[in-house]
Amino acid sequence: MQENSLSGTIASAIKGSFNLDNFKKSKNLSTTSVKFKEQRWIPMSQAFQDALQIPGVPIGHITLLRGHSDTGKTTALLEAAVSAQKMGILPVFIITEMKWSWEHAKEMGFQLEEVADPSTGEVVDYKGFFIFVDREKLQCIEDVAAFMADILDEQKRGSLPYDLCFFWDSVGSIPCRMSIEKSTNNNEWNAGAMSQQFGNFINQRIVLSRKESQPYTNTFVAINKVWVAKPENPMGQPTLNNKGGNTMYFDASMVITFGNISRAGTNKIKASKNGKDVEFAKRTRLSCDKNHVTGITTVSKVIMTVHGFIGEDKKSLDDYKKKYSHQWLQVLGSKTFDVIEEEDSITADMFATEDVVQSED
Repeated sequence: MQENSLSGTIASAIKGSFNLDNFKKSKNLSTTSVKFKEQRWIPMSQAFQDALQIPGVPIGHITLLRGHSDTGKTTALLEAAVSAQKMGILPVFIITEMKWSWEHAKEMGFQLEEVADPSTGEVVDYKGFFIFVDREKLQCIEDVAAFMADILDEQKRGSLPYDLCFFWDSVGSIPCRMSIEKSTNNNEWNAGAMSQQFGNFINQRIVLSRKESQPYTNTFVAINKVWVAKPENPMGQPTLNNKGGNTMYFDASMVITFGNISRAGTNKIKASKNGKDVEFAKRTRLSCDKNHVTGITTVSKVIMTVHGFIGEDKKSLDDYKKKYSHQWLQVLGSKTFDVIEEEDSITADMFATEDVVQSED
């Protein structure tokens, strides 16, 4: 009894002289390190904002753009890149889809300088306030992660003194290293590589940049290729799935889906004059399926053009026709024409298993 009493007395004395705040300070556990910067946005076009009721792309977060081909994902990516460039945020393009067009980027308002070969006049390079890398240098998922890590390390060292916005087009377009070595594009291996390289590493570095203790704030906008799964129940609905697994979906603060689930679901908008039809826009469905920034999730429609998004109302379409009337004159020989809208009948294979789709590079 006396020994227990003595131990209790000593323990009480130690506790009495112990200061928990000093202990936290000695371990650098101050709560000031958990404070986040004020939320800012990379603004999108007014039509995009009106459709989804969000200002644009949240800075310091991961935003996922997903959907079928030709539904507006690249248009959204370029709108964000143009705005980022104007804000002084350095766009870092990671293009593994190999459908990139510098002309389209210019039409959208992206600032760049064409470098021509003096002997032939042919454009051989592009310079400007951006970084660009494509499939020639990035062969697998691990290469993309290593490239992003290197850029973030250069920023940390002070060699790249800008806030960054990474634009990846697209997740699901390249396999992991093991798939290449085994000559089998295995979805489980790819999903595992995405989880390890991005879920446990790169994505965390993006999110941590939002802390006040971090000198720069970085953003990640990724297009994700998709596949459609048949419903198990004949009366059920098909589901939209992300190629390369769900790592990016789970880590994204915002997920925007373009088009319908089972197919693109877009409407072609054509200019028609004297029997000649020219497609110049598409009406597409937009839905904000996940929003951990403002909490607003919406479904709407918008019209996409080579110059960006416009409202789906008649006035917006008429204003667009008037603004680019010189182009109609070149193509149709007239500034006036009829507008024809029809449902896009081009649909890919509606249903597939994940393994089959992922076996395609």
